[in-house]
Amino acid sequence: MLQGQEEHIKVDLDNFEHGFPEGFGPGWWGHMAYVIGIAFAAFQIMVAAWNFIPSQAVRGIHVGFLILLSYGLVANFTAKTNWQRLLGWVTGGVGFYCGLYQWLYYADLIQRDGDPTHLDLVVGTVLGLLIFDATRRLMGWALPLMCGACIVYWAFGQYLPAPFDHRGYYFDQIVTHLSYGTEGFYGVPIYVSATYIFLFILFGSFLERAGMIQLFTDVSLGLFGGTRGGPAKVAVVASGMMGTISGSGVANVVTVGQFTIPLMIRFGYRRAFAAGVEATASMGGQIMPPVMGAVAFIMAETLGVQYTVIVQAALIPAILYFFSAFWMVHLEAGKYGLVGMKKEEIPNAWKALVNNWYLVLPLAALVYMLFEGFTPLYAGSMGLALTVTLILGASIVAGFPGQVTRYIFWIGLALIIGSLFRNGTSVDIRYVAAIVLALVLLSAITRGGRATLVACRDSLAESSKSALTVGMACAIVGTIIGMMTQTGVGTIFGSWVIGLGKQSLFLALIMTMLLSILLGTGIPTIPTYIIVAALAAPALAHLGVPLIVSHMFAFYYGIMADLSPPVALAALAAAPIAKENPDKIGWEAMRIALAGYVIPFIAVYSPALMMQTNDPMVPVLGFYGAVAYATVKALIAIALFGMVAIGFLFTRMTVVERILTFLAALFLLGEFTYSDELGYVLAAAILFWQWRKRPAPLAVAPESSA
Repeated sequence: MLQGQEEHIKVDLDNFEHGFPEGFGPGWWGHMAYVIGIAFAAFQIMVAAWNFIPSQAVRGIHVGFLILLSYGLVANFTAKTNWQRLLGWVTGGVGFYCGLYQWLYYADLIQRDGDPTHLDLVVGTVLGLLIFDATRRLMGWALPLMCGACIVYWAFGQYLPAPFDHRGYYFDQIVTHLSYGTEGFYGVPIYVSATYIFLFILFGSFLERAGMIQLFTDVSLGLFGGTRGGPAKVAVVASGMMGTISGSGVANVVTVGQFTIPLMIRFGYRRAFAAGVEATASMGGQIMPPVMGAVAFIMAETLGVQYTVIVQAALIPAILYFFSAFWMVHLEAGKYGLVGMKKEEIPNAWKALVNNWYLVLPLAALVYMLFEGFTPLYAGSMGLALTVTLILGASIVAGFPGQVTRYIFWIGLALIIGSLFRNGTSVDIRYVAAIVLALVLLSAITRGGRATLVACRDSLAESSKSALTVGMACAIVGTIIGMMTQTGVGTIFGSWVIGLGKQSLFLALIMTMLLSILLGTGIPTIPTYIIVAALAAPALAHLGVPLIVSHMFAFYYGIMADLSPPVALAALAAAPIAKENPDKIGWEAMRIALAGYVIPFIAVYSPALMMQTNDPMVPVLGFYGAVAYATVKALIAIALFGMVAIGFLFTRMTVVERILTFLAALFLLGEFTYSDELGYVLAAAILFWQWRKRPAPLAVAPESSA
């Protein structure tokens, strides 16, 4: 018999975009969610490893799991009675059936494509309603309202005046296009979510469980903790490292920020500035290869290029972004005289690497396989398997009596794994699965091994929780893609951008930037990128901007939206940690990321920054010379913008100095005659003037003789 009342679990946020609370809910409701989470993760691993069902069925079951867990977990954490929780789970179960429908009637749906039955229309309609409602429950109203407006336009746009009208579509056409096929809910975004994204979330979760966060933090502290303003530099570097394995900027804030924000405050940084540093660095993690917040995989599928092409284009701008944040905190520390940490408070970076070097192996293997041309699905599967092997192996040898036996175990395991690669780097996944299974059995009978197995099981369930917001965003954004592909409305906006670009490319870029930030207000990065890339990126490409650069342009400003008030999701996540107003944090984050806002503009005018060959300097300097020149110019421009934002170099800058510095930076961005030369000359003059104004070093009094 169901209990009538049960204790209400308090949730601090008005939605779950920042993640769910700890655990899976009360009592056996939580146990059920935990088991379903494990089943979801196990299904995704099996699909990644063996690909045993059609792609359309995989997408359907993936969406079904997303709806089931979304409704179930929201009910577990917010419902006041068990009857309300039951209603949530039943609704989620209906959604799971709607997703499973793609597999149950896979052949029939193909045969009657374009001629749906009444049941098809009912299932498709219910699926759409549940996707919209589940997204609202997870992320609030912003994204569902935007997608809902697309549905309204789709259904009634024929009554609008030209050029906004379309030919008109019936209800069954809209439902069929959305809920069946690959241009609606089951489009490219959900395909990527069902394959690459979930796998890389798992990969990151297992690395975190293995202690990768602690390794990143210790190395960052050891390298930069003792420098001027060291704690903030630690935050930048640790968040950058974390970005290589994490797919969420907000998750980075919550994870790394728990340590770095209080540390910065303790060493004298203002609360808003400390939280702004963490928000800026954590959001930058989404542009840091190899994961890049999972957008890299969607971009590669959209453009039809290899994943490595996207990573190569993103690498230099990502490094420049973190250099920008590092430079900002260095100047802020100099402006306010903030010092580093004491030597006894700083861990030894080399010792941390020596003790935990094996944690780097899965990430290194992943990057190597990606650049060797293996698919992200295969590389992610192998990286995950290697991570699990290291975690289980470490727990097994912990119970061995002597050091010699531990060495024997690791050498033997290395030889077994090495034998799989004797014919090259391509390995049958069945042999890898057999090794992992053998380690699982060994862990079950060794001291400490069972606890490690429980931790791995927890990682599977937690990964399913982490995948919900990203997955639901990928599903609902299919509404916009479906509407645009059927009505062709994207050409209207594209023609505006092209028309504006014929007058001024710079104004077209400004328009695209504002659109990205506006659409990204309160919406996760992935749907923001998809929307803006569909609307504006083709238009920018038509104006001569390289296609990858135009997509990166949309992507970068989608990320900047999470730093820009009034919503600034990253600032909202940092606010409770810093105990500061989110708006203040958002404005500080914008100031810290000021240089990051201009990197995409630099890449448009100097495509070599993103490893593109159609750079105007390539005929003069050659390809790599053009890359070096674009990088150096960007570094100088970023340094100048940092000086403007902070108002300090060797000493505090006057208003006139900041204005002149800003002009020098703009000259370096400009594309008119002698713009670069003017920028360099003015920058050198400011540098020399600041150097002359620098305060004299304090004299050390001589020791008095006895």
